[in-house]
Parts: sequence; structure tokens; C-alpha cells
Amino acid sequence: MAAPFFYGWKIVIALFVVLAFSSGLGFYNHAILIQALTTESHFSVEVASFAVSIFFVVSGLTGLLIAPLLDRVDIRWIMIPGSLIAAIGLYRVGTAHTNLELYLVYTLFGFGFAATSLLPSTTLVARWFVIHRARALSIASTGLSVGGIMITPASAVLIREVGLAEASSWLAGLYLLGVIPISAWFLRSSPASMRLMPDGATWQGKEPSLDGVYFRVAIRDGFFWVLNISYIFVMMAQVGGIAHQYGLIAERLPQQTAPAAIAILPLFSILGRLAGGFLLEYFPILVFTLVMILLQTAALILLALSNQVMWLFIGLAVLGISVGNLLMLQPLIIAERYGMRDYSRLFSWANLCTVIGVATGPGLLGLMYAESSSYELPYLFAAAAGLIAACLYMVCMLLSARAD
Repeated sequence: MAAPFFYGWKIVIALFVVLAFSSGLGFYNHAILIQALTTESHFSVEVASFAVSIFFVVSGLTGLLIAPLLDRVDIRWIMIPGSLIAAIGLYRVGTAHTNLELYLVYTLFGFGFAATSLLPSTTLVARWFVIHRARALSIASTGLSVGGIMITPASAVLIREVGLAEASSWLAGLYLLGVIPISAWFLRSSPASMRLMPDGATWQGKEPSLDGVYFRVAIRDGFFWVLNISYIFVMMAQVGGIAHQYGLIAERLPQQTAPAAIAILPLFSILGRLAGGFLLEYFPILVFTLVMILLQTAALILLALSNQVMWLFIGLAVLGISVGNLLMLQPLIIAERYGMRDYSRLFSWANLCTVIGVATGPGLLGLMYAESSSYELPYLFAAAAGLIAACLYMVCMLLSARAD
């Protein structure tokens, strides 16, 4: 007789959908919103860009507040109110008239986004899976890329057709539709809440104790801080490169090849993440992560120096593979090294570090482009950030080897 379908995979599918909507309307949608704010609402590019930076900083800081709640309340009481707050912020983006109002709106948007994105999602996957954690997280987090491919372009079309003021109300409603029903019907805080065990093991009659390192101990571990500082540079290079890929493509490639070029990075991000989720069950995670950091750096160098279509396409594909994996590797490393006892609190600090890279990368590359009028220098800078990340990460590996 076949084993019953493990409910944890329903959690994974539900999170895939939630992340597709929250990232498609939140993370990836900022470039679309900036353009609309500057052309329709007459905000300057600098003001609109600063509002996006506020969004990311607030989302990172909010994670520190959400993390303790994840251990005390049902996940649905975090996801559902978070989606309501994010939807209010997204709705008000279309009606903001002053700089202060725009900044307050993006503060609200970032606060709600934090409650419906990676922190609660990775915490949930880590609780439901141990053996197949990497595979489950790779599938759930693929929703991030799918949202960027499917939902963000639809948002751009809607804004173009009806204008930002009207479109923002529809987008806010879509955010609610994509998060609330799925969260309410499918998400559950832990296997024990349904008398289940992680990975579908046989129920032992009591909730398993949460093994792992206490927060107060882990937060003093040098490995933890070197890992997360290295990820500041990983994300600075990664998000900076992603944010400016449209400009790079326009600068280097004929107009007729642009649509194909734009699709390469997100496509290989999906393929790379799914493949990585399976490979991690057979390869050491620390070595795999170093390979991905070096791949990302090599891709950025290739994009900086290449003018031929084939090499640019290869650079975008390799960057996509690394992007697809690096985002999910950080929470996996933290869960593997420190366990689940205080995972959500630890990852909230790790997430804050990545937010620093996310918030600064695009702006720094933009400043370099303004100075040089070419994308060669910005992408070489991103590659240099990647090399710094690799060096710091190798220190992590040495610390891990010494501890073992």
C-alpha cells in the first residue's frame, strides 16, 4: 500500500503561490512602480528610488519583530495581517502626492511584505522538512522567480493600460487574493499541529523537541557573522547586476534580441534552483555555496567585458543559475548549523544583512554608470563585490573546519 501524501508538500506548494504573488507585486515590481511614479505622479527618480530603499530597510528591520512571533503564534496570524498591510501600502502608492507621503506608504508596504516573504516561508519549510529540506525550499522559493516572470509583466501591462492610480487598487486586491485564501486554507505552523512529523515520519505521540543552538550562543558565533557579512556582498553584486540587466542588454545587444535576452536570467534561475535543491542532498552545502558565489562572480565579469551575443547570453544564464541557488542557501546553512530551536530569530538577522546588500547594490551600480556612461565599470564593481564575498565565505569554511 502506497504511503499517504505528506501534508508538508501542500505547504511547499502553498508557499510557492504566496511567494509568487508577494515577490511579483513586491520585490520585482519596484522597477515598474518607479517608472510609473516618475512619469505619472511626477516624482523624481531619486525620490522614487529612495522610497524603494526604505521599503527594503523596513522589511529587514520588521523581520526582527516578526521572528519571535513565529515561535508563539499561528503562521496564519502573521501572513494574513501582513498581506492586508502590504495591500494597503501598495494601494496608496497610486495615490501618494508628496515625498513624505510616498515614504510613509513604502514604509507600510515594506512592513507588510516582510510578513509574507522569505522569513516566514523559510521558517515553515525548515520546520516541516529535515531530510528533504533543500528540495522543499528550492521548490517553494521558485515561486519568487515565477512571480517575476508572470505577475510583474502583468502589473506593467495593467499600469500602462489604466494608469497607476487605478492599477494600484487592482494590484492591492491581487496581493490579497494571492496570499489570504492560500494561507488560510493550507498553511500550518508545524507538523506537530497536525499530529505529524517532519518529512512524513510516523507520529510518535508527542511534539518533537526543537534541537539546536540557543540564539544567545549562536549570535556570538564568528561563523554566523562572517557568513552574513559575506552575504551583504553576495546580494550587493547579485541584485545590482539584476537591476541593471535591462540597461546592459540595451547597451550591448540589437533591439530584436532584447526580449530573448531578458528571459534568460529568470529562466535559468528557476532551472538552477530546482537542480540545486536535488544536488544538495548529495553534495556538502558549504562547498556548493562557494561554487555558486564563484559562478556569480565569473558571470558578472563575463557580462562586464563581453559584447558578443553568445557570451552575453552565457553570462546571463550562469548568473541566473547562481541567483537561483544563493538566495536559498543562506537559510539552509543557518538551519543546518544551528538547528531549529531559534531559527527564525537567527534568520531575521541574516535577512537584515542581505537587505543591506539588496538596498545598496542597484544604487552603487547606477552611480558608476552615471560616471562612466558604460556598464563595464558597474559590472566589474559587482564582480569585485563577489570576490570579497568569496574571500569572506572561505573564512567561514575555515571556521567551520576548525570547529569540527
